[in-house]
Amino acid sequence: MSETAISLVSNTVPAHVKEASGLGNENVTAEHLQTPRVKLLQQMNSEVDENHDAYVEGAKPGHFLNSVTNENYGTEMYVINLHFKEDFVLWKKRDAGGGLIGTYSSQADALDYLADQGLKADDHEIIQTQSHLLLRKDPETGELIKTPFLMDFASSKLRVSREWNTQIGQLGGDRFSALWKLSSLQTQNRASQKFFNLTAENQGWVTEDDYEFAKQTYSNIAGPTT
Repeated sequence: MSETAISLVSNTVPAHVKEASGLGNENVTAEHLQTPRVKLLQQMNSEVDENHDAYVEGAKPGHFLNSVTNENYGTEMYVINLHFKEDFVLWKKRDAGGGLIGTYSSQADALDYLADQGLKADDHEIIQTQSHLLLRKDPETGELIKTPFLMDFASSKLRVSREWNTQIGQLGGDRFSALWKLSSLQTQNRASQKFFNLTAENQGWVTEDDYEFAKQTYSNIAGPTT
């Protein structure tokens, strides 16, 4: 890029931008934005393979990675849990061509779709998936990151999801009243294959400011609260 081109922009946010009110974005709502997902990396993920074009520098199995920004949060995260949803995700098996078919509110709905389309059930699998919408709190600065993200819990993580929901229910108050520490840990399946799962540990009640922001974010998703 030439020196003339470089001078056309500024690397710092100028005053006229800081004072702007977001004109032009009036019709952009949450449903028009891509919600980031944070996943717990496993040995099989491309992001940890230095020879893959999707490799993320420094990424290791057991790290939490943001799918949109590629931010690596390491092996621990502090989060506020905003919302919970369960879906049944229909996939075509890899040996049948692979690929996502659709997401359904129940296993019966997914099976009905297969029947209606004349598709073979043996060529597909239905994955029960529980999703938690979270806000992350920076443990070093104490800042609550304003962009929520999703974490999907399926297979062996379903037990963790259920236990987390149980803990949240036992606390009382709103779902977003407490701060949680998510930590990865290595475990193994019945075939002695090692993989990473996670734990959720209550850290105490959130601050009033964080609670109010979480409540507003929840309201934007679920509708006004009373």
